[in-house]
Amino acid sequence: MKILITGANGFVGSYLAKKLSNVPAVKLTLASRVASPAQWGRTFKVNQIDSTTEWSEALVGCQYVIHTAARAHVMNDKDSDPLTEYRRVNVGGTINLARQAAEAGLRRFIFISSIKVNGEQTSLGNPFTAEDIPAPEDAYGISKYEAEQGLLKIAADTGLEVVIIRPPLVYGPGVKGNFFSMMRIVKKGTPLPLGAIKNKRSLVALDNLVDLISTCIEHPAAANQVFLAGDGEDLSTTELLRGVAKAAGMTSRLIPLPASVLMFVAFLLGKRTVAQKLLGSLQVDISKTRVLLDWTPPLSVEEGLSRCFVENADRF
Repeated sequence: MKILITGANGFVGSYLAKKLSNVPAVKLTLASRVASPAQWGRTFKVNQIDSTTEWSEALVGCQYVIHTAARAHVMNDKDSDPLTEYRRVNVGGTINLARQAAEAGLRRFIFISSIKVNGEQTSLGNPFTAEDIPAPEDAYGISKYEAEQGLLKIAADTGLEVVIIRPPLVYGPGVKGNFFSMMRIVKKGTPLPLGAIKNKRSLVALDNLVDLISTCIEHPAAANQVFLAGDGEDLSTTELLRGVAKAAGMTSRLIPLPASVLMFVAFLLGKRTVAQKLLGSLQVDISKTRVLLDWTPPLSVEEGLSRCFVENADRF
């Protein structure tokens, strides 16, 4: 089984490559802008991913593509025209690769999309499902949705099997951004006014996402389907912080301020978007993923958070 992984030096791509390299029947081609570890497979350097990228050399002998590369979501993007940039990479680059994969006779294209295709927030107890009408709100989510639509058209026109996976926030070894910042704050024992938040948010451990991707490579029921990824356990922000503290071997220091007070203060400080992520809900229903693929997340949230700290220990 020969697989091309794009974004092979990224957060998801590198971990996926490491895991799949241990499967004897799998041969990998690893595409990234910087060199990937050669022991994981054949490397292919790509300077940029857009509608002009030539993939023929990377696709030679492959039957599957796992496309993790993307222009990542950036909070407070300073680009003068972010949607155009997201479309250039996430839409043009994805469609170009899929068309070349179809022309080369590959069997399946697995696309790592985003829950942002569904939207930014859910009401408590009403999770997103794979069948919901997409409602992306920001440039990143719009570009991922447009890429999905293009892929499904290619699948209909060519017979290339397409699998779309929409993960929520992913955490695990090598995590960066807001999640790692939160880990550092908790590790320092900094008191936080988030001890009375009753929202619910879905996350997915990197190990669980990689296991789901691996399941989708050959599973016959995965063809031309959209799947939501998740740990299957929803947490409030308060529960997440307590879980992070426990994983770090710390006692959580949470001050129980009402969410309404926090939202008002955030509004005054111009931090409404940040507050919505901390105080609002974003739940995903993975029942389709479980049933159609006979898949169960191998790690619990507690195990995922514990591994997150163990494997990031040298970064604190």
